[in-house]
Amino acid sequence: MSQANLPRRALVTGGSGDLGGAICRALAAGGYHVIVHANAALARADDVAAAIRDSGGSAQALAFDVTDAGATRHAIDALLSDGAIHAVINNAGIHQDAPMAGMSDEAWHRVIDVSLHGFFHVTQPLLLPMARARFGRIVSVSSVAAQLGNRGQANYAAAKAALHGATRSLAREMASRGITANVVAPGVIEGRMAGEDFPIERIREMVPAQRAGKPEEVAALVAFLCSDAAGYINGQVIGVNGGMV
Repeated sequence: MSQANLPRRALVTGGSGDLGGAICRALAAGGYHVIVHANAALARADDVAAAIRDSGGSAQALAFDVTDAGATRHAIDALLSDGAIHAVINNAGIHQDAPMAGMSDEAWHRVIDVSLHGFFHVTQPLLLPMARARFGRIVSVSSVAAQLGNRGQANYAAAKAALHGATRSLAREMASRGITANVVAPGVIEGRMAGEDFPIERIREMVPAQRAGKPEEVAALVAFLCSDAAGYINGQVIGVNGGMV
């Protein structure tokens, strides 16, 4: 089968989590071959990929640490040896919450390493291959915390807000090559990362929609941004937050 007849390929970092898994499933439903990334939780990434294949889609799983530039480059080069990567979803991120007055150096650097340096390590080697293909979709998952701030999350808000500026700059650099770069900024979304931090009473106080969002609601937007129909949406930060901002 020629490269022209193969499905487009999408790499989803942090694809083994609740939101990442929903994004993987939505992209697969849209016709992408999905590469489900994990760091330590490769078994969970394998489960996501297997479920996609069982539903008639196309997927594989792999693991590497996005904060390790050399390991990331090795993994990306191996993926590119099998063909172009047409979309990358920078969804990997972690929390290490604490008031800034009591925040450790490790908590500050680790959160920024994953969200911001990971974005660079994963995305940068994909840009020239996308440019040669004259098609690319870059979607980075941020947070309403980057827009509003949040107590105890100066590190997380800083890392995610940095993605906004990087993405807007990248959109200007790559737009003439058929490549778009956008940010999706979720609010309170159901799943492990929300956990007990957001009981229903607090959600009703914070969110005009009076509920948490579903991972599938974020994933639907990501899948649209990765489609041909979204080719003129570029350099945008789009909230999925029930009216919080």
